[in-house]
Parts: sequence; C-alpha cells; structure tokens
Amino acid sequence: VQLVESGGGWVQPGGSLTLSCAASGLTFTSYVMKWYRQAPGKERELVASISTGGTANSVPRFFISRDNARNSAYLLMNSLKSEDTAKYYCRAESGSLKYWGKGTEVTVSS
Repeated sequence: VQLVESGGGWVQPGGSLTLSCAASGLTFTSYVMKWYRQAPGKERELVASISTGGTANSVPRFFISRDNARNSAYLLMNSLKSEDTAKYYCRAESGSLKYWGKGTEVTVSS
C-alpha cells in the first residue's frame, strides 16, 4: 500500500493550496480518507476526513474531497494563515487497516 501526497509548497498568507493524495495497493472505495497535519513542536492533528460514501468533515477554511476513479483524495485549503504551516499527511483507514503517507510540507509566509 502506498499513499503519496503532493501539492505542498510555499504560499503567502491569504492564499490557497490544494494537496493531493494518490493511493495504490488498496481498494480505495473501502477506505475512509483523512488529512492530518503536524507543525514543528506540536502533535499531529486531524484536519479533515471523508467517508467511503463521501460525507466530509473538516476544520474551517479546509475542504476534503475524493475521486474514487482516480484513487485519490484532495485537501483544498483557503485563506491560509501562518499557523497552517505544517507537514500534511494523508491517512487511509478501513477497520483495523490504517496507512500513512510520508507527508508534504506547507509553508505559509510572506
């Protein structure tokens, strides 16, 4: 199983960024997909999740979606703030099966 995040980078405050998570080696439609982030010196925290049926939950300004045909999940982040600077991780969950990606860095700075 592989989860590969992409789309991170540097963005100015107020900007937007979309992260992608490409999954392989699993039956994507059977997995809840989640995005976490971890800022330097802080614990990893959940920012968004989307069920197998497409029910989405996220923190304000962030939107999660999935494309089952592409085995991919996405995180749209709007009105970015410096406190959104972190490494963002994709996670797939199905019962006791849980997988992490290696993450992608997001830096919000002027």
